[in-house]
Amino acid sequence: MKIAVSSTGESLDAQIDPTFGRCSYFVIVDSETMKSAAVANTASGAMSGAGIQAAQLAANRGVQAVLTGNVGPNAFQALSSAGISIITGVFGTVRDAVEKFKSGQLQKIAAPTTPMGFGMGGGYGMGMGRGRGGGRGMGMRRWQATGAFPQAPITPASPVPPQMSREQEIRMLESQMGSMQNQLDQIRKRLKELKK
Repeated sequence: MKIAVSSTGESLDAQIDPTFGRCSYFVIVDSETMKSAAVANTASGAMSGAGIQAAQLAANRGVQAVLTGNVGPNAFQALSSAGISIITGVFGTVRDAVEKFKSGQLQKIAAPTTPMGFGMGGGYGMGMGRGRGGGRGMGMRRWQATGAFPQAPITPASPVPPQMSREQEIRMLESQMGSMQNQLDQIRKRLKELKK
């Protein structure tokens, strides 16, 4: 089975990126051989529709399941329409996630885990750093309410499944913190190179 895992890096030892549509990479893993290939997520910087574009990328690669932290309603619909199983609440390394999936420890979901306008970043580029600002206040619904941008139809969010356990949320947040620390380290390194 081909599995796409939202990732901060290009290997099986990379950390899970808790966002689906705006993750840096998808590590596509053959669950039987554990052979993998990293694909840069070209949708990560999209102004809008990142989840749908990322879902199309996965579908075009013949993926049968997606492992990630969270998935919004548009990505959920696109993945479901393509017949791709969606597993959320995943944390740790890509390798660990695939092993847990193979052993039956992870189950697919029946509804998105984040409602429209409340993803990991702020809508219309208001998040901090490629949509991973972690802010909730500037999502699409807020912009729609103010009329500052053209009105887009509000899709009612599907029922949100029960929240993840405290331990799962702690691990997911620790994974996200590690991912952000990794990005800061890369920025610092690049700044040093540029200042030489």
